[in-house]
Amino acid sequence: MFVALCALLVLRASVAADVHALNCSHVKSAFTALGLSPVSGFPAEETSGADLQVCAAQRSCCNSQMEQIFRDRSSRDFEKLMDDTSEEMRDTFMSAHQRLDGFFLELLESTERSLNEMFLRTYGKPYLQNAEVFQNLFSELRRYYTGGGVHLEEMLSEFWSRLLERMFQLLNSQFLITEDYLECVGKLTEKLEPFGDVPKKMKTQVLRAFVSARAFVQGLAVGRDVANRVSEVSMSAVCVSGFTRMLYCSQCLALSSLKPCSEYCLHLMNTCLADRANLDPEWSRYTDAMLLVTERLEGPFNMESVMEPIDVKISEAIMNMQENSMQISYQVFQGCGQPNPSGMSRSSRSVPNMFIFSPDSTEDLTHLTHSHTHPEDLPTGSRLQRLVTDIKEKLMRFRKFWSSLPESICQEEHVATVENENCWNGLEQGRFDPEVQKDVWVLQENNTHSSRPDIVVRQQIMALRLMSSKLKNAYHGTDLHFQDSISDEEGSGSGSGSGVTESESFRTDPTDPTHRTHPTHTPVQEQENRDDTSSAPSVRPEVLLLFFSALAVR
Repeated sequence: MFVALCALLVLRASVAADVHALNCSHVKSAFTALGLSPVSGFPAEETSGADLQVCAAQRSCCNSQMEQIFRDRSSRDFEKLMDDTSEEMRDTFMSAHQRLDGFFLELLESTERSLNEMFLRTYGKPYLQNAEVFQNLFSELRRYYTGGGVHLEEMLSEFWSRLLERMFQLLNSQFLITEDYLECVGKLTEKLEPFGDVPKKMKTQVLRAFVSARAFVQGLAVGRDVANRVSEVSMSAVCVSGFTRMLYCSQCLALSSLKPCSEYCLHLMNTCLADRANLDPEWSRYTDAMLLVTERLEGPFNMESVMEPIDVKISEAIMNMQENSMQISYQVFQGCGQPNPSGMSRSSRSVPNMFIFSPDSTEDLTHLTHSHTHPEDLPTGSRLQRLVTDIKEKLMRFRKFWSSLPESICQEEHVATVENENCWNGLEQGRFDPEVQKDVWVLQENNTHSSRPDIVVRQQIMALRLMSSKLKNAYHGTDLHFQDSISDEEGSGSGSGSGVTESESFRTDPTDPTHRTHPTHTPVQEQENRDDTSSAPSVRPEVLLLFFSALAVR
């Protein structure tokens, strides 16, 4: 009886052992179902797993060849996860850059075309013979916007000087005006103010509009490039091992249906994505600087409101020169001397019948004078405002993208479960305890991952830092490259800005690595809203036609 009892106990123990034995055939089926390449020598029964480095366990249905396949698959999985998770943000920056850049280029083209068509239809050949004065202006504005080495302030001053020289010569055709004399005339432009306050106001507005528009579009390009490059940063070898253990080592224990615990995933991703998290503070500052500049793009002197009526402003300047031509000529003679007579009187050089004005021409000129909308009259639903509003919303949405990346990845349904019980904890089925399973997610052995960011990430941090500085300068009306700026004196009557200092706009402690920037959205000075927002100037058609008639006889 004793012998029979012992035999029974041995039999029950053997059965129990068989019940808990790993079913390696199930592992083989699951391996194949993943679409992985078949391996030679697939374990028919569990082994000790002594030859495994990542999925090491007391028993296993995997061999080293399977483990390497898991590692390769994990590396590709991570790249795809990064690509999928960042796709919306990358597409947003790319699309925003294309749309806004296209809008500004189209605005420049349409504004120039509108001026050209109107002046050509109104003045015909006289304008055509002198159109290069205005063509050069638009060409230089376009070159500045697209990143060319144009000093805006000097370029605008040069435009008004050339216009003064041309008009002075035409209005004093009874004198022999040499190139040297014209050079002297040009130097008196700022002192004489022959065009009234239009050049000063126009300079303030163009600087404000173009500096902010160019900086913002460049900022979108930088954000796009940073997102693309950081998303392509590969995972370190030790993190690939950790990722493999999280996603695939459960297969070796015939636990293919188990998903990683949520806490397990977060602990591992926070460790392996620390490089990207290092980008977060500078990314936040960059986003805040971009949001700050949107105030300029939405303000009264944005590029749309400045460029659309620019032909009217130039017409107003020409009118002022015409009305004060006698006084201006006298002042020029005082400063440059009396030029020699040309031997022909002004009347003898005029050919009034050469340029015939039709009723349609006068009507077109009146339309030119009154058709443009001034900044305060722009509809709230203007195309630029709609574009900027959409971009602002998306900038705010992606402000914390990099610091929230681990959570975003672990929320993917095929990556981890939302629970922390009865899940794969890196060792077995059960609850994830960061202290008990510490060796699973704290990657210490041969850990090449450090607190120092990856070289690519460091480069992008620097790119963001430089762009943030340029954006903050652009908000204050300063071009970082040329230091084009609107001084307090110039802005005292023409919208110099909010008067907010950089320290007030970005209240941060740069020595605090945990600080976050929050732009103070201070309203633009009331003066900026008041200036140049009066009704459109009423330019008398006969005054402008007189000027262009004179051009015809050159």
